[in-house]
Amino acid sequence: MTTTNPGLSRRRFLALSGAAAGGALAVGCSPASSTNTPAAAGSSSGSAAKGTVTVMSQSGEFGPKEAKAASQALGITVKTVEYDLTKLTAMLASGNPPDVVRGMGALETPYLVARQVAENLDPYFAKSTLIKADDIDPVNDVWRYDGQKQGAGPRYGFAKDYSQDCTIWYNGGLFDAAGVTRPSPTAPMLLDELLEDGKKLTKRQGAKVSVYGLNPNGLGLFSQFAWLTDLAGGKLSADDLASVDFSSPEAQRALNWYLDYAKAGIGPTVLNPDPNGWDGPTFQAGRMASTLSGYWLGGLFSGDPKSAKVAGFAPAPQFDTSRRISPCFGGTGLWIPRASKNKDAAFAVLEWFMAGDPAKARATGGWGIPPLKSLQKLMPQKLPYQKQAYETQMAEKQYFSVMSFTPYVRQDAINTVITRELPKAIKGTTTAGQLADTLNSQINAQLADGKKRLR
Repeated sequence: MTTTNPGLSRRRFLALSGAAAGGALAVGCSPASSTNTPAAAGSSSGSAAKGTVTVMSQSGEFGPKEAKAASQALGITVKTVEYDLTKLTAMLASGNPPDVVRGMGALETPYLVARQVAENLDPYFAKSTLIKADDIDPVNDVWRYDGQKQGAGPRYGFAKDYSQDCTIWYNGGLFDAAGVTRPSPTAPMLLDELLEDGKKLTKRQGAKVSVYGLNPNGLGLFSQFAWLTDLAGGKLSADDLASVDFSSPEAQRALNWYLDYAKAGIGPTVLNPDPNGWDGPTFQAGRMASTLSGYWLGGLFSGDPKSAKVAGFAPAPQFDTSRRISPCFGGTGLWIPRASKNKDAAFAVLEWFMAGDPAKARATGGWGIPPLKSLQKLMPQKLPYQKQAYETQMAEKQYFSVMSFTPYVRQDAINTVITRELPKAIKGTTTAGQLADTLNSQINAQLADGKKRLR
């Protein structure tokens, strides 16, 4: 049986398309459960895969080349559409969505599931001949949501690869030149030590920073603050994920640590962003000493002998508590809309991409950790930096755990508030306590509105 969706109402459409400004897709239902799922699932043989499948992704991940290979391997027609949130929303609203869609499982799963947009894929995984339950890396739990907690319940997508996004890449040459001890490949640094080292590693030409000592910004400030608060022994989000509290002692420790970093002027901030827009080019130019970027960044260095010679990899840092957490805030992969008209073929494409030949090829590139444990032995270890990174990363896996993100608003809406209010605290015109009050007020208003729309 295939589920159908008559299309999103205009109200729901406008809510999702305005998500970056804080909107939430309004539906008259509670968070989706495991109901309304297909009775039959496709397999790696492609026997159930027929017709045409449209994949909405970034061309650098699943583009025309991958579509052609999938078509040949599965005996179906696979087309691609470049990922665009506005276009996706319009296609969902019309009841004619893509069959497979790119997503960031860690940050998006509760939001998608609560709006009953994503298909429960458990019946498909149960019959898959390529993806076996005991071979699935625990990080794929970011794609699970039971209506209350992320990491539990049905699977709604699958990661193509992942990183533990607070692990550190560093330029050993810059550490040596500054007389700063290189980070240990086994023992996590304390965050206060990381900050002090970042100050020593920063180079300036007049008022301009020529070498950044540290970049801890990660994939978004809210997720970083949630992680730092957790490390301090608290929780930034309430158990029901319907409110935040930046005023707790633990959250205040997180905010103050970040403000110390930002006020020191040793790395990119919302006031002084990196002109390159991301850490890769800056690191390769020898202008970044350390960055919390995750394992995937190492894929950039395999074709860059200069960077490969100096690159080192270290565990995620921690506060001076007993808490050691090394999270994933991406888990980028694919999900299938409930309104897809060809779910069997859609899963065949997803399965092929995640566990077939493309997955094996990705595993060897070093651009991320494979989502299947059996493929992780293919991760590159030829170059010295690759071998060191592999050993550190394999040891780091035990410190992963799923962090739950809210189903009520998109993360970019929350980050918009933080980005707007943070400069006042960096400049010193507001305190960390005042910033907390402002963030609590504005973000909790967003969350309340989003929750109301879901009733």
